Amino acid sequence: MVQRIDVTGADGVRLAAWEFREPPAEPRKPAVLLLHGLMGRALHWAGTARWLGEHRRVIALDQRGHGHSGHPATGPERAARLGREAFVADAEAVIEQLDLGPAVVIGHSMGALTGWQLAARRPELVQALVICDMRASALGEASQQEWQEWFRRWPLPFPTQDAARRWFGEDDPRVERPDPGRGAFFAEVMHEAPDGWRPLFSRSQMLTVRETWVHDAHWEELAQVRCPTLVVRGLDGELGRAEAQEMVRVLPAGQYAEIPDAGHYVHYDQPAALRAALEPFLEAVAVS
Repeated sequence: MVQRIDVTGADGVRLAAWEFREPPAEPRKPAVLLLHGLMGRALHWAGTARWLGEHRRVIALDQRGHGHSGHPATGPERAARLGREAFVADAEAVIEQLDLGPAVVIGHSMGALTGWQLAARRPELVQALVICDMRASALGEASQQEWQEWFRRWPLPFPTQDAARRWFGEDDPRVERPDPGRGAFFAEVMHEAPDGWRPLFSRSQMLTVRETWVHDAHWEELAQVRCPTLVVRGLDGELGRAEAQEMVRVLPAGQYAEIPDAGHYVHYDQPAALRAALEPFLEAVAVS
């Protein structure tokens, strides 16, 4: 069963939250909030949500500008409505309005940054945190320019969803070797438009969202996260081993897990290995 629950986010944006199975009658473990990465959607967590939901209430959120959630309007306030404060406030609203707290927050990439900023600012809402392949260091303007050029290269519209899967997994100039997980990730954020398959999100909005974090380092906020935190990286992901281990050192209660044969989209590349890394951490949280 997949149930949609509408939540009111910061500045009144309508957020679509999803419960992927009937919650247990008597949940024995803390609720979980799942936060996808940039350009993602709640659906990306479906496989993870199903096994997590065996003994917990599990909610996956379409973050603002993504999936079926509202897309903030253009105009002078656009940057603020797509900024870090808005994303964190949305996660806070979901936990409070759905009575999930204190919750375990599991985030991938941008969603992980949202999770640790929430844990730093509202520690009473977050019992534990999982950071999947997200850097704490600044990426800089060159990275933003590379993304802008990359967006220009997308051969939109795609004739079929499978064509999108093949392009992002094989033909995209940013792909060094075939990456099925990446292809699957992007295929699931495409929808059928009158002229072909297009992304659910606005590429210009995604650049604005990214602009709000790539120029800054986030070590100070990371150090303020007091709850148990697991830093997970794919062996071939975007988060390097040295930085991941430094993040664990900075965290007051940090732990580390590395997933072999996985890239940035670790939950697609190695879902069983990710589960094996998460389960002992979550079990320890449940009995603490």
